[in-house]
Amino acid sequence: MIFYKYQGTGNDFILIDDRGKKFPKENNFLIKELCNRHFGIGADGLILLEKDEESDFKMVYFNSDGNESTLCGNGGRCIVAFARDLELIKNETLFNAIDGLHKAKITEDLVYLKMNDVSEIKNSATYYFLNTGSPHHVEFVENIDELDVKTLGSKIRYGAPYFKEGSNVNFVEKVNEQQLKIRTYERGVEDETLSCGTGITASALAYHYSKQTNLTKIEIKTPGGNLTVSFDCVNGKYQNIYLIGPAKLVFTGNIKL
Repeated sequence: MIFYKYQGTGNDFILIDDRGKKFPKENNFLIKELCNRHFGIGADGLILLEKDEESDFKMVYFNSDGNESTLCGNGGRCIVAFARDLELIKNETLFNAIDGLHKAKITEDLVYLKMNDVSEIKNSATYYFLNTGSPHHVEFVENIDELDVKTLGSKIRYGAPYFKEGSNVNFVEKVNEQQLKIRTYERGVEDETLSCGTGITASALAYHYSKQTNLTKIEIKTPGGNLTVSFDCVNGKYQNIYLIGPAKLVFTGNIKL
């Protein structure tokens, strides 16, 4: 079976055209092995492109631990680029994911992925929590480059109030009113990743919600590269949310199932 390796700001994925439903997606061990960076292809996750009755295609996403997971924003941008490269779409699409339908478009080298509306953001004295297709803990910090993200993130991910279900954990530092630096610990990967699309989106919304900025277009710096989040805020609810950034094919190959 042919596979394709894509990356979006360093968040890397194995993509498979499974419109023929030949990939054994119930085999969690196989998915985990394929994502293993020493014994497999190596990736933060695996994504299947399937046929869909109400849209151009369906996105099925698995974390590198082999388990199907919630929406992956960077993976969503990568599968849009993949569909374009397969000539399933031109420059615009509507596709299905685990959290519903998503619009997307490609302009030059950038993929614009529309995220679902966010109507609720919870906050405590030290963090914000919201769901942008996946659950995200957002914590504003200083000296972000010095943080031990894996150690701190794993403690928060498994601790109160998240426990077994867990949450992704984002550490955010303000650069200026329009720009943030973000580092993310991802559940399912159980480590820091170079970029996390839903986490970047959550952090930008939390930044605006916390009244640290009045801007509705935020530039994001991650260890894997730069992204942009734009949105509208209407009566305290966030709409027309777009995650914007590059998604590129790295290489293709064959796997023996």
